[in-house]
Amino acid sequence: MKSRLGDSAARSLLLPSRARHPPGPSTMTAAENRRVGGLEVVATTGPGVVRLRAWDELVDRTPGTDVTQLSAWARLRGLAGFSALHVLARRDRELVGGAQILTLRLPLIGSIGYLAYGPIIAPGTDDAHAEIRRALTDTLSTLGRHRLRILFVQPPEGADDVSAELLESGFRASTAGIAPAGSIRIDLTDDLAVIKGRFGRKLKSWPNRWAGRGVTVRAGDDRDLPLLVELMGRTAEQQGYTPLPYHYVETLFRELAATGHAALFVGEVNGVPVAADLVTACGDMLRGRLTGFDRSGDASKLSVPAAIRWEIIQWGKARAYRWLDFGGLRPATLDALLGSGEPPPEGWLPVDQPKLTFGGTAFRYPEAVELISPAPLRMGYDLAWGSAGGRRLIAEARALLRGNRPVRGRTIRPGPAGGSAAI
Repeated sequence: MKSRLGDSAARSLLLPSRARHPPGPSTMTAAENRRVGGLEVVATTGPGVVRLRAWDELVDRTPGTDVTQLSAWARLRGLAGFSALHVLARRDRELVGGAQILTLRLPLIGSIGYLAYGPIIAPGTDDAHAEIRRALTDTLSTLGRHRLRILFVQPPEGADDVSAELLESGFRASTAGIAPAGSIRIDLTDDLAVIKGRFGRKLKSWPNRWAGRGVTVRAGDDRDLPLLVELMGRTAEQQGYTPLPYHYVETLFRELAATGHAALFVGEVNGVPVAADLVTACGDMLRGRLTGFDRSGDASKLSVPAAIRWEIIQWGKARAYRWLDFGGLRPATLDALLGSGEPPPEGWLPVDQPKLTFGGTAFRYPEAVELISPAPLRMGYDLAWGSAGGRRLIAEARALLRGNRPVRGRTIRPGPAGGSAAI
């Protein structure tokens, strides 16, 4: 007999509203301290300014993670109703690892959490790596069983041992997609001639032609944010998705650019802006985050978005970044690249094809995992996958967790410069 979760039930389980919240085990306390071996581990919703500064410094010097682990990202997601739960591990009073979990309370469920590109372990702690990893994974397991009803985890690059240990502790493989499963990137330590030599056949000649065709790229600032949002709207209309609201983009840029973690580039044709890219920077990685392009007129024939990315390559190389990540690939594209390397019979997906023309290297992140408790909730979540309506609502919830849409019923308003925004 085939089980089916009704659309209305699935909606009440998966998407937030201003409805009642259940009391009980999911209620969050401010902080919990524990000793795990030689480490002190704290799980706290109020780490304080000093601890947050140390956490941001750790994130910024750890390869393989992302701005989604910075406290600025937690402030940004706070506009959509999320709260940050920090797990901080110290050895001899030194911060050696941790995680920033973003949590959200859902009606009928309680608090859920997602951890993107974490937990992280401080570089230079090889002698204690296993101990730190066990302390962090043990703490995540405890949180998933006693403070959160659902916990999704996408470990950072190179942390396959974290995925394996979480699976052993009771997590299971996740298809929720809270972060891209993999991406494609360029090694910026290569010579520019080598990088350009890997470009696709049609793209390879363009760097020598853009100037003659009136194509230029300039650095953008906050005055260009209305332009970016307008161009993102053009792209969203063409590709069939809902664009981010202006004030969300504004706050993202304000929070991250102030500390050097975001940069904006604008492509113009004869002085008229037609394309824009916003990249984020963390550790040794630049990552494509937001993009928009007006394809009307002659701009569609001049590869202006590629001109922007060529400028970003040069900009990042000059600032000693190691990688330029193009911002994630669809699973089918990633599987094909890491398999035969050949496009499927129907060709590359249009959303991914522009990322492939630069000749980068595809890679896959460690396996994403999830812990859902208690058992009835896990059963309801699994049943939601069995109906078209349930799958659609899971997709909406995934977009919410990944920051692609605001919480329903909330309006994001800009706050004062340098301060927190109000909802």
